[in-house]
Amino acid sequence: MTLTLGTGEYQYRVNENWANLPDGWEFRDVAGVAVDDKDNVHVFNRGEHPMMIFDQRGNFLRSWGEGLFVRAHGLHIGPDQSIYCTDDGDHTVRKCTLDGKVLLEIGIPGKPTPYMSGEPFHRCTHTALSPDDHIFVSDGYGNSRVHKYTPDGKLVMSWGEPGTDPGQFNIVHNIVADDDGWIYVADRENHRVQVFDTNGKYEAQWNNLHRPCGLFMPRGKCPHCFIGELGPGMPVNRNMANLGPRLTIVDTKGNRIARLGGEEGLVNEPGKFMAPHGLAVDSQGDIYVGEVSYTNWPSSFGDEPLPKLLHTLKKLERVS
Repeated sequence: MTLTLGTGEYQYRVNENWANLPDGWEFRDVAGVAVDDKDNVHVFNRGEHPMMIFDQRGNFLRSWGEGLFVRAHGLHIGPDQSIYCTDDGDHTVRKCTLDGKVLLEIGIPGKPTPYMSGEPFHRCTHTALSPDDHIFVSDGYGNSRVHKYTPDGKLVMSWGEPGTDPGQFNIVHNIVADDDGWIYVADRENHRVQVFDTNGKYEAQWNNLHRPCGLFMPRGKCPHCFIGELGPGMPVNRNMANLGPRLTIVDTKGNRIARLGGEEGLVNEPGKFMAPHGLAVDSQGDIYVGEVSYTNWPSSFGDEPLPKLLHTLKKLERVS
């Protein structure tokens, strides 16, 4: 049975078995996904092989990162095809070649700054590149900050503090930039995406989201931003309707274009989302969704036994 999500021109076939893993390999949590200019898919996960690469048909190509990463979190590929890997367990951002050569490392491996000190990093979460190649880092779980770096890794400025007002954050979980220089920040536990200029000046916020977790915005004059909403985080509301987990597609003003999934609470069924965390879109408009279901199940379901989780990586193939 083929499952389809969405309506109208935003319909997608769900392919749960797209990736052909080598025998005995598994993803565990897929925290980040990125697509290069050849439409190869780079999968940043918390298993024994942190970075796995597949072609568009799901054929396994290679892996790297064994022994390098502590806890995969954020991933994106810049216009020059360098890949930026954010490791919240190691408190570092690494810029690498697509075959794993480290070109730049920001942060001190294994050495977090004091909790909520505002100094980089304490469990950083993701990166973005502005049109002039400055690096922006969301930081994250142990800070409520965004840091701006030069292309060669020198700190320029930081902004943000704990709270709910504009420019404040409660788990700054993800970050993307567009070609006009706007910076979009997933302020997860404040249930919003905040928009800033490249100097940290608050511009706007997008509401009507539930724990926005993943962000993806293609480079170029693309009017869409893809948002993965994590869904309920407490037993008391985990079966509540219309809270996610789901994907929402918006324009650059935050107006909703489409919503995929999320009509029910947390479920473990084919075609449903459990914890959409990493997002990427290829040249055909297909969406790759990485989920952190192994992490999310015990935090949401307590002592209930962990089932065989269906949700790790799925491909949403756009219906033409």
